[in-house]
Amino acid sequence: MTRIDDGPEAVSEPPRGGRGRRTALIALAVFVVAAVAVVGALGLGGGGDEGPSAPPRAGSLVPVTRATLTERTQVDGQLGYGAEIPLPVKATGTVTGLPEAGTTVKRGDTLLRVDDRPVVLLYGSLPMYRDLGLTTAASGTGAGTASGEAASGAGKPDGGTGDAAAGPSASSAPTGTGTGAGAGAGAATVTELKGMDVLQFETNLAALGYTGFTVDETFTAKTADAVERWQKSLGMPETGTVGIGDVIYSAGKVRIGRPGVRLGEAVAENALTYTGTARKVVVDASAADASWAVRGTAVRVRLPDDRTVRGEVASVGRQASAPEGGSGEGGAQQAGATVPVTVTIKDQKSVGRLESGPVTVEYVGREARDVLTVPVAALVALAEGGHGLETADGRFVAVRTGLFADGKVEVSGPAVRAGLKVRIPE
Repeated sequence: MTRIDDGPEAVSEPPRGGRGRRTALIALAVFVVAAVAVVGALGLGGGGDEGPSAPPRAGSLVPVTRATLTERTQVDGQLGYGAEIPLPVKATGTVTGLPEAGTTVKRGDTLLRVDDRPVVLLYGSLPMYRDLGLTTAASGTGAGTASGEAASGAGKPDGGTGDAAAGPSASSAPTGTGTGAGAGAGAATVTELKGMDVLQFETNLAALGYTGFTVDETFTAKTADAVERWQKSLGMPETGTVGIGDVIYSAGKVRIGRPGVRLGEAVAENALTYTGTARKVVVDASAADASWAVRGTAVRVRLPDDRTVRGEVASVGRQASAPEGGSGEGGAQQAGATVPVTVTIKDQKSVGRLESGPVTVEYVGREARDVLTVPVAALVALAEGGHGLETADGRFVAVRTGLFADGKVEVSGPAVRAGLKVRIPE
């Protein structure tokens, strides 16, 4: 009976074992799924779509900023006082005195001495083309002499102006005032010169402190009196007449250049040269790329000590020059042709004591205002072509590039905005 009762119990045990195995299998499956999930969460599993979420590469993050980019181009120039120009010396004789090169001469100063007479600098644009003084002529004879003493009543000998002054003077100033009997034979008639050259000279004479006359276009006896006082201060004969070679006009102060003659030689056309007193820069700009060279254009001049000063284009040459030693075809010579561009420096003190030397002129080529910019180093080349930026989360966005300047680049694109953090790869 006992064995018969145990049978059914033995028969019923297998079902209990099957259920246990199924439970174990289910638990194992749950464990495997959980393990896979953990591995995936830890990033230990591979997957082709996980790229954007992958840890980014090393490098610093910078924001996309909005700014103005300016492209500056540099050209070589030469600092100096400009080209030396011959002074129009009209005195004749032997050179007896010369100034040192580099000397600054202002109004009323002596430029050089000829036959031991000073040649004086005055300011003006009209060159000296005749003697200035009073002329006299005897009635009935038609003869004229340039005697300043007769006009002023001083009775002094003539200063050597000669009859040459009387001809043009009389023709240019027909008006006269009689100082003698007038109707009688041999009576002297005084003629006063008129003209813009008289006004220019009288303006200078008054500026030097010699007054007592009216500054106008008429050379009167009072003008002659002032001229005599001026001549006395210069150690010249007091004739009251200004000879054509006694003065030279310029627009302002001049800086003496290299003399073209030596002491004891006869005066020549290039006896003395001069420049302006302000330092400037001359650039031999490419004739094919000189669109920047417009009068009034602001530039920066970089000096040999790496300091920069402000400059301005003052003039542009109208004639192009072929490159030195050029023997190529016409096209090649045209490509290398240059035009002289003069740049002035308003603040002369900013240059310091430097008088000459090579400099660099920087000018604005192109400008992009209020654009999105990033450092050039942030650009990356995309596999599909073009450029892109790497964002902070490791994604790459395509961009269009614009102006490159000052280590930055203009960028644009639908995914680019100000403040976006992008990576500069290490």
